[in-house]
Amino acid sequence: MEAYEAITSRRSIRKYVAKNIPVGYTEKLLKAAMAAPSAGNQQPWHFIVVTDHEILDAIPKFHPYSQMLYKAPLAILICADTDIETHPGYWVEDCSAATENILLAAHAQGLGAVWLGIYPREERIVDIKKLFGLPASVMPLSLVAIGFPAEDKLPADRYNEERVHHNAW
Repeated sequence: MEAYEAITSRRSIRKYVAKNIPVGYTEKLLKAAMAAPSAGNQQPWHFIVVTDHEILDAIPKFHPYSQMLYKAPLAILICADTDIETHPGYWVEDCSAATENILLAAHAQGLGAVWLGIYPREERIVDIKKLFGLPASVMPLSLVAIGFPAEDKLPADRYNEERVHHNAW
């Protein structure tokens, strides 16, 4: 799939068929995540690959928009270690870029995925840190649910000329 097509045709997929994700697919997703740009090339990210359904099934108990995890064969938790930041505060942008790369790489491989926000919701941060045993310096940004899609969604044309400004507001 060509890059522009992947970007413009990617949609949030919340329904998955009962089929496991092959290991090679997961490695490609992680390589794509780590290819993301980061401030000063600091790369503060860490990723937790989640296939254990005891863990996946625990998340909807505190994250109100994560019901798809009951059926997802895979999720990736994207975190940042603030102790290794060289440009404090930019971990949010760095991990957001990594998250988007996972979404695009999933789509390019024929997978469906959806971004579940954790940061900046304090209650979600606390529960994710507890569930995954994250060190104090590690901040969770997002969780991406991934699976082979059980739904088709047409591309959405979200271009809005009214939001484009040239040289000034």
